[in-house]
Amino acid sequence: MSSTSGEAAPLRRERAASSGAVLVAALVGIYMLSQFFRNALGVIGPDLSKTFDLDAAKLGLLSSIFFLSFALAQIPLGMAIDRWGPRPAMLAVATLMIVSTVLFALSRNFAELAAARMLMGLGCCAFLMGPLALYAERFPPEKFSTITGIHIGVGSFGMLAATAPLAWLAGSIGWRNSFLSAAAMAAIMTVCLFVFAREAPEAVRSRQARTESLSEAVAGVIAATRIAGFWRVLFMQTAAYAAFASIIGLWVGPWLAQTYGLPLEARGRMTLILAGAQIAGLFFWGASDRWFGSYRRPALIGIFGALATLAAGAFVALPAAALPGFMAAFGFFFAITPVLTAQGKALFPRELTGRGMTFINTGVIGGAFALQAVTGFVIEAFGSTIVDGVRVYPPEAFRLVFGLLAAQLAVALLFYLRAPDLHPSQD
Repeated sequence: MSSTSGEAAPLRRERAASSGAVLVAALVGIYMLSQFFRNALGVIGPDLSKTFDLDAAKLGLLSSIFFLSFALAQIPLGMAIDRWGPRPAMLAVATLMIVSTVLFALSRNFAELAAARMLMGLGCCAFLMGPLALYAERFPPEKFSTITGIHIGVGSFGMLAATAPLAWLAGSIGWRNSFLSAAAMAAIMTVCLFVFAREAPEAVRSRQARTESLSEAVAGVIAATRIAGFWRVLFMQTAAYAAFASIIGLWVGPWLAQTYGLPLEARGRMTLILAGAQIAGLFFWGASDRWFGSYRRPALIGIFGALATLAAGAFVALPAAALPGFMAAFGFFFAITPVLTAQGKALFPRELTGRGMTFINTGVIGGAFALQAVTGFVIEAFGSTIVDGVRVYPPEAFRLVFGLLAAQLAVALLFYLRAPDLHPSQD
């Protein structure tokens, strides 16, 4: 009897590990597409500007509208995750991802581009918070930051695909066909999500045992915002991600094209360096809380490094030879997302995890929308000249953007310094 039990226990652990690996792989796959879509305009933005005669303000709006719809969906998403579970929520929006990508590829004018981009934001809204909710159910707290780092790190290969690979593909078959290809990939990933992303049975039973009215669900959202440290962590995550998204998701392409004269393929290579450093950083920072026994200490190191990088972009006329180093530093230091995400998750009891984390994500993505839109108007205020059918802005416009991003990150840092650090090692 004991011998049989002893043999069965390792087998159960092996099956659980295999099931967990398949779950992570399926969730990471569809998150890669979300990362691809949110960052694709960083490379093809200048081409869209030329095709549709977009000025900086319109290009900023086109990119940021993705984040607006994404952000507006977060609180309803959190309520849906806590009430019906992350798997149904993700499957519900995956269809929108596919449809919106096709519509974007077939757009004939700015209005159609913007409408498709807004639907795309809704279609991608669940593929970070949904997986994190599943990970919170399936893995112990001490592994959450590491699993989050793996999810965001491997998923960020989608961001990598939106750099040099997208530049090459767009140069070969055009940006429209590139997005149609992405729509086909989204359909495949949705099938994988349906087949492999299963929830823990005990979590399903626990959720089914809870009966909440709409008013009680809303009350849960309010309760999450009243937890000590909520707003401090939210401000920090918002400032950090909004700064990162404003550069890689929008202005890195125009900045490299107009300040340094880099063509599409060269822009792709530079953003590839940035994305590669970001991915390496995500794995590094994702494990760093274990080394420090803290969330706040490694986060502060990353934040100060990010501030220094933004300051260099704002106050130094970087020579072209320094661009690879600048891109690598920018990507690495802004990869502190797993630590900040785990710090935020640690604030909430289990029944508020979905709503609390999606509310934080509302601020994070909403901040990206606001900064992308605002920086578009800032750049446009400098005025432009038309060169070969493209609007060209002076280098000072982009340096001011770096300065504004550094300023808002510094303000958020002041709030963050007193955020709770509820690391499991301190229990």
